[in-house]
Amino acid sequence: MRHPKRTITRAVRTRRPLHPGREADELEAMRWPESLRVADCMTRGVTTVRADALARGAAEIMRTRRLRHLPVVNGDRGLVGIVTDRDLRQVLFDPVVQARAGRLADRLKAMTVGDVMTRAVVTARPEMPLAEAARLMHEGKIGALPVVASGRVVGILSEIDVLKTFARALRQEFAKPERWALAFR
Repeated sequence: MRHPKRTITRAVRTRRPLHPGREADELEAMRWPESLRVADCMTRGVTTVRADALARGAAEIMRTRRLRHLPVVNGDRGLVGIVTDRDLRQVLFDPVVQARAGRLADRLKAMTVGDVMTRAVVTARPEMPLAEAARLMHEGKIGALPVVASGRVVGILSEIDVLKTFARALRQEFAKPERWALAFR
C-alpha cells in the first residue's frame, strides 16, 4: 500500500511553478500604478467633530453613519486629533470601566471627544503617492489617515479606500488580453 502523500507528485505537493522564473514576470506586470495619489482615492466631504462635543454624541454619529474614524477639528477645520470607534467603546461602553466608575457615571456621560481622542495623528497630503500612504498605514497599523492641505482637513484615506483602489487596479490590469496571456502561460 502506497502512502497517501506519495500519490501526489512532489512538484504539486510543494506548489512549485511549472515555468520557473515566471512569477517574477507576473509581479512586474502587476505593478502598483505609480501615478496614483492620495487625492485620487480619499473620501472627500469627511465628517468631522469638535473636541468639545460629547463623546456619546460622537459615538452616535459614528453608529448612524457607519464610520470608524472621526477627525477632530478646531473652529478653522484644523486637525487637532482623531477619535476611533475603539476609543469610544473602551470608554463609554466597557462594563468594566463603568463598574469601576461607580458614582462617576455622570462624569462618563459628560465626557468630551477631547478626553478620549488621539492627539498625535499621522496624516497624509493630497499629493502623496498612494503607495507611500498605504505603507504608512500598514507599518503603523493605522486604519485611516486624515488628509490635510494648507492646515485644513480636506478628506480621509481609510483602509477601505485603499482596498477599493487596489481592486479597481486589478480589474483594469486583468482586463487587458496581453496580461491574461502572461498570467496563464
